[in-house]
Amino acid sequence: MPSLSVAVPPPVAILPPNLHRDADITINENHENTEAVASDESAVDMEPIEMPPLNTARGKGKIQAHASSSVESFPERRGSEAAYELHPIPTYLSERTRRPSAIRHDSVPETILSTKTAEEDITASVARESALPVLDFPEDAAQSRAMGQLTKKQKTRAILHLAALYWTFFLEGWNDGSVGPLLPVIQRDYRVGFEVVALLFVTNCVGFITGAFLNVYATHKLGFGKVMVLGSIFQLIAYIIQSPAPPFPVLVMSFFFAGLGLSFQNAQGNGFVGSLQKNQSMKLMVLHASYGLGAFCSPLVATYFSGVRHWSFHYLISAGIAVSNTAVLIAVFRFRTQDELMQEIGQSSDEQNAGRTDNSNLYRQIFNNKALHFMAIFALIYIGVEVTVGGWIVTFIIEERDGGHSAGYISSGFFGGLTIGRLALWWINKKVGEYTVIFFYTILAIALEVTVWLVPSIIQNAIAVSFIGVLLGPMFPLMVTHGSRVIPASIFTGSMGWITGIGMSGSAALPFITGVLAAKYGIGSLQPFLIAMMSTMVGLWAMVPKRRRVD
Repeated sequence: MPSLSVAVPPPVAILPPNLHRDADITINENHENTEAVASDESAVDMEPIEMPPLNTARGKGKIQAHASSSVESFPERRGSEAAYELHPIPTYLSERTRRPSAIRHDSVPETILSTKTAEEDITASVARESALPVLDFPEDAAQSRAMGQLTKKQKTRAILHLAALYWTFFLEGWNDGSVGPLLPVIQRDYRVGFEVVALLFVTNCVGFITGAFLNVYATHKLGFGKVMVLGSIFQLIAYIIQSPAPPFPVLVMSFFFAGLGLSFQNAQGNGFVGSLQKNQSMKLMVLHASYGLGAFCSPLVATYFSGVRHWSFHYLISAGIAVSNTAVLIAVFRFRTQDELMQEIGQSSDEQNAGRTDNSNLYRQIFNNKALHFMAIFALIYIGVEVTVGGWIVTFIIEERDGGHSAGYISSGFFGGLTIGRLALWWINKKVGEYTVIFFYTILAIALEVTVWLVPSIIQNAIAVSFIGVLLGPMFPLMVTHGSRVIPASIFTGSMGWITGIGMSGSAALPFITGVLAAKYGIGSLQPFLIAMMSTMVGLWAMVPKRRRVD
């Protein structure tokens, strides 16, 4: 009796239902002349059937009937008496849809497979796959990554984080804007000159520098949320001391606590917003615009109190804002670390490696970064110029331009320009680039400062000072944005703590130097001193690298 041999694809674990489970299948290398012999106890008596050609991955083959020599090659086996109807091989079993697999071992030539060996291969494959590592993500985070968008809860938390920081920076601006209008009154009531009243700025400077050194250690040990609350408490203590107009030495000491608290909050706030991945530059602009808004509102209130008997009651308002600031920071950040807060808004932290680094290594990495130190000195002079203009311009207008009590509003005009510049010039910053546009703004500010020095007009000076505020406004947030590109992410928050801490010390150092110069040469020395400092800013910014960091 002739037997039938059919060309089939490489080993398939599925067998015809009427074949016995221990049937053997012999496969050659090119899959063209495969022979299948049933091992049932009855022989097959079938006529050859001509089938249409069937394409395979390695070539075209045909289902053919062969001579009985196929049976002779397996004399020990007998065919089944049951008839078996042949059908074309389904598409899902064709070589075109089935690729060789190293796991299934189905590409090895001259292999004899059976249902037993197939079951063993399947078991081995399952064992291999179970040994592969499985990435396990939380369900919500995995879904957010898959969708490429934040959940409603994450968006809400992100908004609350920013709102809390905006309120903190509003209070910082309020603090810095209060000094200018009250400075002449403090000199009058305590009967001190320029050099002595400048001690307020000295202790403030010491507080800022102390905060700069402690910030990296405090962040590593306590975390973002606790350091922010600690800074707000120091600031509240300062206002409580200042509100009853204490003796002058106590008043001077209170400015140390104010500087320490502001240093912590400023460093942490800039580091947090600078670590955000979406709309970072715009959010930094709004953050510092909040500072400018506080500095704009504060002189309006301080100017009023400078004309009444209890001028120190201005600090009761400051204390009330500080209490609300502390409550908001506790409610929103809940003493959590920056890593935890970033995960809360669906963003992976870039500083996880920093969290596993000891303090000595963090300090070493920070102090070995040259770009960081140039930016810190730039920030020192920039913030010093900003606070010097806002603090001493009122005295300059009164002494040099014969201005009256309303001269305090010029300080509000400067900080109002600061706020407008941080918002209105954003599109120019984006078009020109944050690195290049700082040169442009600084040169224009120098030109306007020259007009304030040389033109003896209160109106012109007031307008020029306002435009100087517009030009100086975007510089610090632009520097923070550029810093996120040139400073390694693993030390970015610690670096911003150092930069802003040293920078904020400039808000005390330069006003103090101005007081010393004014005591010796008169307040008219304010303008040439500011021009010299702005020119130094240009040279320092040129030393900051322009290229991107390599993490």
